[in-house]
Order: sequence, then C-alpha cells, then structure tokens
Amino acid sequence: MRSRPSPHPSGHDDLAAAATLVDAAGQALVLATSAANDNSGVSAAQLRVLGVVAQAGSVNLTQLAIALHTAPSSASRLCDRLEAADLLRRTADERDRREVWLVLTPTARRLLEGLGRQRQDTITAVLRRMSPDDRAALMQGLSSFALASGVPLVENDSAAQAS
Repeated sequence: MRSRPSPHPSGHDDLAAAATLVDAAGQALVLATSAANDNSGVSAAQLRVLGVVAQAGSVNLTQLAIALHTAPSSASRLCDRLEAADLLRRTADERDRREVWLVLTPTARRLLEGLGRQRQDTITAVLRRMSPDDRAALMQGLSSFALASGVPLVENDSAAQAS
C-alpha cells in the first residue's frame, strides 16, 4: 500500500510529492477515459483536431496547424480523413474565398457529446468509490489547482451532483 504525502505541503519535498500525485491522477484520468476514445473509430490525432475545432467554433488550416504543433500539410491530411468521415466540413470565407474555415458537422458534434458523456460516467464511477470527505477535498484541491494554473473552471449541474 502506498503512503500518502502530508496533506499540508510546506517544503520542496512536499511539492515534489504533490506533483507526483497530480501526475498520477492525470494518468489515471487518461486511462479511465481512453476506452471511450479508443472505441470511437477516430484516431487520437483526429480527436485532437475535432477538439480544437469544437473549442474554437471554427478555425482555418493555419490556426489548426499551430494549435496542433504540426505542419499545415499534416493538418490538411487529417482534415481530409475527417471530411471523408463526415466529421469536418471546409467552408469558404464569405469575404475572402481563398480562406477556408473548418467546422464540425452534426455527426462530429454527436460523437464528441457521446464521448464526453462516457468520460463523465467513468469519472463519476471513480468518484462514487471515494468518501464524501475525500470528494470534497478533491474538489477544493482541483479548484485551487485550476485557479493557480489559469485554467477557467467550467461549472455545470453534474459537477454539483458529484459532491
């Protein structure tokens, strides 16, 4: 059985232990939620494309390549496959016909919503195995971590139900 670090970090060793725990939690989240992604029929790279486009609403190919840290030609090939699968659509800019925007199709939106529900269900099952006090402490810790990292918190009804 692993020992837990002190819940009140005060020094470098405690920070290292906290970093190790956050890393382990991140890995646990990835493993717990990857089954849904693996069964989606879409590669991890294609899911990243869909995620970038979903977050932005629409992007052009250059913006997508920058967001993916890849060459525009690689991003374009990913888009070709997603377009063939009816998950992405290219649309010409009304003001500049040379500019092409990438938008999700309704099929892609349904896919992403389904994957999101599956991830939420998996995470909820793990949270149910925790005591209410541990869930409350986790929520407080994650809120503080998100605030310190600059990531905006997204609140929804299911977050309140998990506590």
